[in-house]
Amino acid sequence: MEHSKFLPKLNNERPNERNSTYKERFTSLHNLVLVMFEGDTIVVPRETCWFGFYPDGATAPLLPPQKTKLYIEDWIGLKTLDDAGKVKFVGVPGDHLEMAHDDVVKYVVPYLQNQLSFSS
Repeated sequence: MEHSKFLPKLNNERPNERNSTYKERFTSLHNLVLVMFEGDTIVVPRETCWFGFYPDGATAPLLPPQKTKLYIEDWIGLKTLDDAGKVKFVGVPGDHLEMAHDDVVKYVVPYLQNQLSFSS
């Protein structure tokens, strides 16, 4: 994230700049569907779509989200949401944002049902 200016801020990664409003709003979600594209060539490593990442200062091993500081220390409320059963980790085939219609219907639409009408 050294090349990104906004992601560390949004993820509350800067210890002296943590914004409690980010966590408050994030934890207010009813559901969070995190989609990882298994052939992703844009997001590297692709597991960051699920908030997985490397240990501090290392390039290996890749940690699952539940083993990262962001999750363990609950910087944005991901652990809170996950503990409440509100996080869905979904892996789909394809490159970045190449989600098949059937996968959208299967993994995304069910969480929109209460908000809008959808016919497939």
